[in-house]
Formats: sequence, C-alpha cells, structure tokens
Amino acid sequence: MTIPAKYENGVFRPLEDVAMKEGTLVEVYVPTESEPARRRRSIKDLPFYGMWADRDDIADGVSYVNTLRNNPRG
Repeated sequence: MTIPAKYENGVFRPLEDVAMKEGTLVEVYVPTESEPARRRRSIKDLPFYGMWADRDDIADGVSYVNTLRNNPRG
C-alpha cells in the first residue's frame, strides 16, 4: 500500500483517509534527492531486438504483417 503523506513538525501526516488500525507500525521509504530517476527501458535493450535484421523477406514490419493478413497460409 502506498499512502501519500506530508512531513510537518516531525510527523508524517497522510494526505488522504487511511483504513488502518490505530497504532499499526509502518515503514516509511523516502527517496533521496540525489537518487537518479529510473530510465525507461528501450525496446533496443531487449535481447530479441533486431533478430530479423538479416531477413530479406521482411523489408519493414508493416508491409510484412499486411502480407500475412492478406495471405495467412503463405
């Protein structure tokens, strides 16, 4: 569960209602300001990227898919 909160006067105050029993112990994760933002993974980083690069029958993906749709059994 993630609960948005604001830190004021030494206390974390939830910004919305929390359905939790009073006195429940919780852990608070506070990201540091120096922590770099997560870089979104590129499709180029995946191991299967470019696996059809040497195929002569696939000039581009759109044309290839359209050919398969028009004649699915080859």
